Amino acid sequence: MTDPTTENEQEVAVVGAGLAGCLLACFLARRGHRVALYERRPDPRTGAAERGRSINLALSERGLDALRRIGLEERAMADALPMRGRMIHPVAGPLDFQPYSRDGDRAINSISRAALNDALLDAAESAPGVKIFFNHRLTGLDPDTGEMRHETPEGTVRVTAPVIIGADGAGSVVRGQLLAAGVLEENLDFLDYGYKELAIPAAHGDFALDPGALHIWPRGTSMMIALPNPDRSFTCTLFWPAGGPAGFASLSSPAAVERHFREHYPDLPPLAPALVEDYLSNPVGRLGTVRCGPWQVNGTVALLGDAAHAIVPFYGQGANCAFEDVAELDRCLAETGDSWRLALPLFEQRRRENTEAIARMALANFVEMRDRVASPWFQLGRRAEHALERALPGVWLSRYELVSFSTMPYARVARRVRRQRLALAGVAAALASVAVGRVRAGGRVVPTLPHGLKGMGGAPVAVRNACPQPGDIPARPAFEDLGVPPRPQGVGGGSGGGAPSFGKVGAPPGGTSRPKAGGGSWGRVRGKENA
Repeated sequence: MTDPTTENEQEVAVVGAGLAGCLLACFLARRGHRVALYERRPDPRTGAAERGRSINLALSERGLDALRRIGLEERAMADALPMRGRMIHPVAGPLDFQPYSRDGDRAINSISRAALNDALLDAAESAPGVKIFFNHRLTGLDPDTGEMRHETPEGTVRVTAPVIIGADGAGSVVRGQLLAAGVLEENLDFLDYGYKELAIPAAHGDFALDPGALHIWPRGTSMMIALPNPDRSFTCTLFWPAGGPAGFASLSSPAAVERHFREHYPDLPPLAPALVEDYLSNPVGRLGTVRCGPWQVNGTVALLGDAAHAIVPFYGQGANCAFEDVAELDRCLAETGDSWRLALPLFEQRRRENTEAIARMALANFVEMRDRVASPWFQLGRRAEHALERALPGVWLSRYELVSFSTMPYARVARRVRRQRLALAGVAAALASVAVGRVRAGGRVVPTLPHGLKGMGGAPVAVRNACPQPGDIPARPAFEDLGVPPRPQGVGGGSGGGAPSFGKVGAPPGGTSRPKAGGGSWGRVRGKENA
């Protein structure tokens, strides 16, 4: 292993060799930077996966766009399993498939987390100027001098780097060190829910469930999901309250576990022979949102991905958002002539509003997945939304379509969807006024259509006029921001606007601020990527 103490003064130090850290090393190497990549774990390519740790994630257009930029999309997608919709499992009754897109032709992809990490490690290791140091646990960081202290099996190693990027996940040690130095504040907002992973093995060499869907067991205050794996198994994740009669704390004996699943998830026990063992053995993880500020100090130390803005997993955007961070930082470096002191503040300015938008949408999607997807009214609403997308191609696009199948900035997605819904509400109100303000002529009821509702039954014209049009968005090459192959319906895009500021080091209201650096061991908040 290369000695990290030699010739490292001009290297960019990246802490964390997970998905985001490895991808960042590849992007920086392409720009000609020398990179030292530090990882606290042993080389994951030589060991077994951690028990109860997710072995798959949902990769969609934002993540694929970043991989595409460095030629890794094909390798990442080699064993991908496309999921074109949700398969709803009720307690009783038939399954219900709900496509993600209006034509059912677009999919999010179930990908092996370990395989993708291995591919990115291989790519980083082979990139010119990149060195990887495993078994290096960061225990000290001076943001003023760039000096880092790592504990290794051979003892303490001290190194100095002109630029340090923390890509070390939701429990970031880099963030903890900046907090301890008094240059950053953070806000940790935990849900009263946890998660636990189970497994459905292959059945007679084949998938036990449809591999073309993300499976959901919505149960009101709780739910379970399952994603397919290349080995024809499924990884299941329970999202349950931490306490209460339907929470994790209430099930502690094999008999109680068996009884609960037979009652609430009756189709699962026959498919999961190790259900009870997995439930009693696997840990309960925590779910929460990380907010902190600022993300960078003096243009020399910065946070990226989950280290800066971990989110709950309910929109499948954790890894996708982190990969998008990497692509945006690369753009900022290109625009500033590789000046870190200019690029890092610019990166935070551009990304903060967007990461806050996806954090809010992920929390909202939890309620949708847990409480609403089984509702006939919700299903009717989705069918109506898809009908509007077909009637108004390129004008009306669902939130899910924009989040998962485009690269339109998250904040712009939120604003666009809000305008669409206001437009639809306005049309509904107008139609209601038509029904009330009718004119009787010859014994017949003749509705008087308000101006703007005439043609195509009235409503589509009004919706089209009120919705964002391609011309409303700054002129740029078609599909540049959407990042999807051209289709008959064109949609423009743009960047998010001014991001909310933390001031100097302030944190947003709500949640819990960590009082001191905890070395990153503040719980099992992880950005699992599901949808």
